[in-house]
Amino acid sequence: MATSRSGQWYGGADRNAYIHRAWMRRGLPSHAFDGRPHIAIANTASDLTPCNMHLDEVAEHVKRGVWEAGGVPLNLPVVSLGETQVRPTAMLWRNMAAMAIEEMLRANPIDAVVLLGGCDKTIPALLMAAASADLPAVVVPGGPMLTGHFRGVPLGCGTDVWKLSEEVRAGTLGAAEFQRSESSMIRSKGHCNTMGTASTMGLLAEVLGMTLPGLAGTPAPDSRLLEGAHETGRLIVEMTAAERRPSTVMTRGSFLNAIVALAALGGSTNAVVHLLAIAGRLGVELTQDDFDRTGAGVPLLVDLQPAGRHLMDDLHRAGGLHAVLAEVRDLLDPQASTVTGRPLVDHLDDARIHDHDVIRPRHRPLQAEAGIAVLYGNLAPDGAVVKPAAASPELLRHRGPAVVFDSVEDLHARLDDPDLDVTADSVLVLRGCGPKGYPGMPEVSNMPLPAKLLAKGVRDMVRICDGRMSGTAYGTVVLHVAPEAAAGGPLARVRTGDMIVLDVPSRRLDVDVPDAELAAREPAPAAVSAFARPSRGWQRLYVETVQQANTGADLDFLVGSSGDRVARESH
Repeated sequence: MATSRSGQWYGGADRNAYIHRAWMRRGLPSHAFDGRPHIAIANTASDLTPCNMHLDEVAEHVKRGVWEAGGVPLNLPVVSLGETQVRPTAMLWRNMAAMAIEEMLRANPIDAVVLLGGCDKTIPALLMAAASADLPAVVVPGGPMLTGHFRGVPLGCGTDVWKLSEEVRAGTLGAAEFQRSESSMIRSKGHCNTMGTASTMGLLAEVLGMTLPGLAGTPAPDSRLLEGAHETGRLIVEMTAAERRPSTVMTRGSFLNAIVALAALGGSTNAVVHLLAIAGRLGVELTQDDFDRTGAGVPLLVDLQPAGRHLMDDLHRAGGLHAVLAEVRDLLDPQASTVTGRPLVDHLDDARIHDHDVIRPRHRPLQAEAGIAVLYGNLAPDGAVVKPAAASPELLRHRGPAVVFDSVEDLHARLDDPDLDVTADSVLVLRGCGPKGYPGMPEVSNMPLPAKLLAKGVRDMVRICDGRMSGTAYGTVVLHVAPEAAAGGPLARVRTGDMIVLDVPSRRLDVDVPDAELAAREPAPAAVSAFARPSRGWQRLYVETVQQANTGADLDFLVGSSGDRVARESH
């Protein structure tokens, strides 16, 4: 027992060991302390995180598997972030959640951890924490909800909210009818059923090697999720004995595989900041440019909203993640391992596509090249990203005058002003929405279109922002502009009427203003006055230490693994 981590708490006959054992003897049998591995279940279930409400049930099935394999399961509620609920944005607390979870893993007498997540920021935070603590760890993704229908049409969470709300603003859908769609949108337990951030990160957790193979993407109400949870409980006990840790599973090859999968799936741009942050915790060399170098030429194979038509339960029915990966197997690192101890590619031999409308074969893709494009130029010296699969092809090369908004509040106040000088050729620019400026880098980059243009039938425009956008969103949106306006980026010096030049094929984003003139301009006073200036608490710590989007928007002092050792280990 003395060699196990939990044994450092429970082994021996001294006063400290007595206290540790005695206070845990509330139903645990005496043999729970005979050297069996103690397994934490880091559980993000919360009634205020609607997409994760079912994870208590999942945790019970994990417990059964742990007991069956000879371990001791221990529920560990951790910080939970409900994307649809918390204000101002869940991303503000991703790093806080990761830090809190990391510290709880390190502080407690546990040998390994099962990570239960679903909603957008929960799986990234759990993986960041696990990477830092580097205890044996495995993820159980909570899974997507089933598809709801409205007026006979399937509804995609998020994506159809944006579409329906724009129809209300355009006057083609009544407000009462829009509200009636509410009860149809969310049909069951689980996270969003589009290829949004939650679905993307659940699937990429498996591509990184961190889930039971074949489990990611299983719909939340599907009984096979509970079966997989049970099997995961058994697996984590095996992993503990083998000392199979995140640092041995998530290698550079694993992250490059995730980039390939991100492109083939048409996944969320939010995966860029999350994968960079997870890699940063491990010390794995990964840059924003890797997303372009590795993913740009990968074909889009999955016809799912927001880039396509279908939804997550269709993907699962059609063959799931493995069927997609099998089509791009030659692009995957064959050495990248998984929590089973076997390479990811070894689990793809039996994969088949069962519906070629949902998952396209490699020779008949939706798009031949669909990865995240990384842009540079005098408007984005440290880069910006765009998702070509969700953009209008004719707008990927565009030149137009800027219409600048200095804050989200400014956008809301002026966007629908009939006198706003804007046309379909204009480029909407929103600043002050980066990690420091808002703070938290909210999902506002996919700005609504001006009402007077919606009324004319316009449904997409070039939009540029230093914030993020929802993984369920669509459109020609350039986001994650770095440095952000609040960090001294040139976005703060752009003026309405400046000509913006977007050239995605050439990977350029520029404002057609001489460099000397742009540098000589003072940042717009209205933008500067809107930047966040928190005086206390987490927000102040965040603004003072958060890094930029191009490196993952983690806190500077959290980058790098710290291991599982407690700094001071005695009472």
